[in-house]
Amino acid sequence: MGSMLHSRGLFDPQEGCVTYYGAKHLAESFRTVRKNTLAIAEEIPENKYGFRATPEVMSIGEMLAHLAVSPMWQIDVHTHKIPHLDFAMFAAGLQKSQGEQQALQTKVQIIGALKENGEQFASFLEGLDEATLASTISFPPPVQPETKTRFEMLLGPKEHEMHHRAQLMLLQRMIGQVPHLTRRRQEMQAQAANR
Repeated sequence: MGSMLHSRGLFDPQEGCVTYYGAKHLAESFRTVRKNTLAIAEEIPENKYGFRATPEVMSIGEMLAHLAVSPMWQIDVHTHKIPHLDFAMFAAGLQKSQGEQQALQTKVQIIGALKENGEQFASFLEGLDEATLASTISFPPPVQPETKTRFEMLLGPKEHEMHHRAQLMLLQRMIGQVPHLTRRRQEMQAQAANR
């Protein structure tokens, strides 16, 4: 019968216990989100990678490069179990990330980085143990909350990517494309209407 959602986790009827969303689930869900981001990146023609909705926002290519690079700093933080993130460490990581993003100039480079970094990050997630996910990391004031579990921090890249993917889907509409997820939903609705 498989696992069913339970108010505090996933209930496995065969095992008779509640299992919690863990490293394997983090990795699987990140891979699903990245697969959909890659579909968008592949569908948009390279000559549209420079398109911006307004002059002050990221272009399509810049946003995709940002997504390719942005989760990677967390591998170092959580591999070394850094207990406290301060502004200097964050600024250094941000500067490094921006340099890596700017180095991704072509569609081939961006898609390559989305694939390679995405799988590296997902594999990293998959290898984490429960103790690591449950441990906490602290932040300097005025950051709130002052502490987070590593699990909560590691949900962030998927949420961040989904946020930008929604923007990318809107940008697809602006350049005359219907996003693949929208097309899939429309096909399902059409099939249901024809039954």
